[in-house]
Amino acid sequence: MSEAEHQPPSRSARSAHFFNYLHRYRLLLRKRWWVLLLTLVLGMAVQAFLIWTTAPTYISQGRMIMNLKITSATGTGTGTGFSEEFSNFLGTQQQLMRSARVRERASERVRALKPELPPVPVELATSVSPKTTIFNLQAIGGDPEYTRAYLDAAMEEYLALKTEMRASTSDTTLARIMEQLQALEQDLRKYEDEEMAFKATNNVVFISEQVTSIATYLVHKTRQLDSARSEYQLQTMLSLEQNLEGGAISEGDATNPGRTPLIVLQDDYRRDQQQLQMRRAELQEWSAILRPKHPRIIALNEEIARRERLLLIVKDLGRDQLARARDALSLQITNLERDIKELDIRSLDLSTKLAQYERIQVNKKNIQSLHDNLQRAVQSLGVEKEVSPDTVTILDRATPALPARGSIVKLLIRAAALGLAAGLFLLFVIDRLDDRPTSFTDLQDTFDELVLGQIPLETGKAARKGVSLLRADDDRHAFLEAYRNLRSSLLYMATEGKRPRVMLVTSGIPGDGKSMTTANLAITMALGGSRVLLVDADLRKGLLHRRFGLEATEGFTEVITGRTTWEKVILPTSTANLTLLPRGDTCRNPGELFLKTSTHDLIKQLSGQYDYVIFDTAPVMAADDVTSLAPHVEGVLFVIRANYTSGRVARAALELLYQREVGVLGLVFNGVQTSTGDYYYYRYKDYYAVNKSV
Repeated sequence: MSEAEHQPPSRSARSAHFFNYLHRYRLLLRKRWWVLLLTLVLGMAVQAFLIWTTAPTYISQGRMIMNLKITSATGTGTGTGFSEEFSNFLGTQQQLMRSARVRERASERVRALKPELPPVPVELATSVSPKTTIFNLQAIGGDPEYTRAYLDAAMEEYLALKTEMRASTSDTTLARIMEQLQALEQDLRKYEDEEMAFKATNNVVFISEQVTSIATYLVHKTRQLDSARSEYQLQTMLSLEQNLEGGAISEGDATNPGRTPLIVLQDDYRRDQQQLQMRRAELQEWSAILRPKHPRIIALNEEIARRERLLLIVKDLGRDQLARARDALSLQITNLERDIKELDIRSLDLSTKLAQYERIQVNKKNIQSLHDNLQRAVQSLGVEKEVSPDTVTILDRATPALPARGSIVKLLIRAAALGLAAGLFLLFVIDRLDDRPTSFTDLQDTFDELVLGQIPLETGKAARKGVSLLRADDDRHAFLEAYRNLRSSLLYMATEGKRPRVMLVTSGIPGDGKSMTTANLAITMALGGSRVLLVDADLRKGLLHRRFGLEATEGFTEVITGRTTWEKVILPTSTANLTLLPRGDTCRNPGELFLKTSTHDLIKQLSGQYDYVIFDTAPVMAADDVTSLAPHVEGVLFVIRANYTSGRVARAALELLYQREVGVLGLVFNGVQTSTGDYYYYRYKDYYAVNKSV
């Protein structure tokens, strides 16, 4: 995908599409306005029929008000009450008013109080006034007296039903609470018995103190075990010399078993080691000035040897002392581990007993709390049976039932609006299904081919009689300028090599204005000073000679069949430099004639005698003539008529031309509405007015 396709549409493009849609829908409304009228009338007719055939109904209205209050036995206002949300509560009451039970009881009440009234179906509706607790009730029925009586009965039965439900609910609740109280009393006695049994076999105070004491002693023993393990690991890792030099022994370790002799050996080892180093240094100094057999040297050597023997003795003693110290530490670690394990077992046993006692206490406390709450609920329930948390009273009795047909005008207006909406939707669907381009923007959105020109739609009395060909002094300025613009597009179009001089004009279907476009294009080219030959190649229905007001007996048919030469049948027209080669006799198989080599030779001869040769042909989708003749020419102009040519059909016709490797020069948009925003020639018609004062 190219970079241009990624870019969002410009402001001008969006504006063009917007006005294009306005133009499409304006044309659609102008053409199919009767659809809106039909749907409007149909909607109103259906509504009028429903109003006429529907039995008359009557409406009676009434109002009820509800006062909410929260009560409790203690008078604090925080005991029992409503936990339901206010909006949900009001909605529940509305459902209760419309319930089947209330409706049935209301019908029975009317039947009992007013048996003379014939029963009719009544629809009951309820609503709540905003920010109030006022219920608006509405009854709709076929009999005014019965409807009013029914609404009164419904309000009375609703009040009676609420009273019954409240009484029934209080009695049921009280019975359930008493059952719960009995069960809780049994559970409470059970936990009290468990507490007494536990205290009979266990001293709770002693257990609590023991748990604390054992925990403290266990921490102390754990620290001793960690210290002994660290010391043992350090002695094992260090060598004998490192131990004697003091790496694993400190003054704080002297309290450990077997460590005091080792500390003494450490002092002797360090002292002998220092003396040995001093004698060796002294020997080195005297050896520099005395002979080896000098008494001083001999004495120093003997002293050094004696010191070395003492060091060996100290090392042997240290090795024995270290072994005994390790054994003592190992025994200490074993004893500490045994003591800690015993303490853990004892602590766990005591903690389990204490947790059991605390669980009994918590369960007892919870049961006692529930028991107390239920007792308070029993005490307050008797009061709440007499004082309801909500009091409903009838604010307004049912009003006299009035006819419900007072809104006939509104119903008809609503039906008309629905009919118009349906009509607009139908028009929208029609527009979406219609692929006929109505404007230049539509054409660009549908086709990728170059648009060479736009021909305006001729209107008025003259157009209804038939559009005439262009003249040199034609006062249809917009019409003339459109063809001049088409001529300029052909003369200066960006193509490689020489400009096309032999062209063919066609369309997708009949009625696109192809022949008129061809004739006027030839006239415009001739008015520009070029020698132009216009060939009527529609050998089935071509009538170009009649458009020019000429009589012709022979023409293109006789030339390509070899019965005459083109020089003998060409006709001059009223336009200078323009010559017409008429159709001649009709032909049933022109496609086969166009495939002959003589047709190609003929076109070559004609192009050598004229500046431009323009062929008018049959529509592509009507016959195979065009696809047989088009490969012989240098370019094809394809005519599309606004609001007439189907985009799908035109695309199929262009694909047929492309399959024959025909060079399509571009599109000519014919019959354009000059009221669209894409066409501007008509705006400047005053510019062409001749100033007679000049």
